[in-house]
Amino acid sequence: MDRKKGGWTPSLFAVIIALWIIGFGYTFCMQQSQLNEVAEDRAVEVTRLEEARKRNEALKQERDGLDKPEYIEKVAREELGMTRHGEMPYIAAKK
Repeated sequence: MDRKKGGWTPSLFAVIIALWIIGFGYTFCMQQSQLNEVAEDRAVEVTRLEEARKRNEALKQERDGLDKPEYIEKVAREELGMTRHGEMPYIAAKK
């Protein structure tokens, strides 16, 4: 430390260390911010992946049932409104 007329003048080494610490702090904060964003994005994508897996499993089960007569009858009755020979369809009256 140098003393000149009652004031304190920092040495070149102290200035360099101070700038290094400031740069390190800035870099650390920026990286932490980016890591937080990546963690949030990962959480969203994990949720989307889980939903896609559930949907895939449901579609596989539906595919496995396509050849079963019970499933074909269910689809024909519920989605297509079909009936067996001799059956009368029930149509609810609108209020």
